[in-house]
Amino acid sequence: MKTQVLYMSRTGNTEKIAQAIFSAIPGKNKDIARFAGQTDYDMGDIYFIGFWTDRGSASVEVLDYLGSLQGKKIALFGTCGMGESIEYYRKIEERIKVFIEDGNQYLGCFLCQGKMPMQVRKRYEVMEENPEQREKAQMLIRNFDKALLHPDDADIQNAVAFAREAWEKAESCTDM
Repeated sequence: MKTQVLYMSRTGNTEKIAQAIFSAIPGKNKDIARFAGQTDYDMGDIYFIGFWTDRGSASVEVLDYLGSLQGKKIALFGTCGMGESIEYYRKIEERIKVFIEDGNQYLGCFLCQGKMPMQVRKRYEVMEENPEQREKAQMLIRNFDKALLHPDDADIQNAVAFAREAWEKAESCTDM
């Protein structure tokens, strides 16, 4: 079965995860491409669709593309600035996977923290000047600083494990 890795990456985080996922997929019947509004929906049987997160969801382009896929096996992966919150990651997954049509097989989702643009930290620093927002701003700055180290080696290893598991699941289920 042909495996397609498509991704959108704003700062390079999701691209790093996409490369790790691509390398974990066995065989040569695979391709990787930056998402650019593809319209050829028969590029693969198994899809790994990657995205960067903004306000808890993926871009409209990614969501529309997910909704256009029919009869495929689909795994999601992405990066977001906020980290260490399994609950937040589940909410992101739930918001995005609803765009996958019923005729597809959903293989799961991998999310990890990723670094954010420096202007985000500057926005938090401005928030910190307001006494009513200081505590929240300080928490956001701590998270921002921690995110600078992601995706890290553990994130890459977890993405590889996810890709192998999703691919094996797809290979073992020939019927949808």
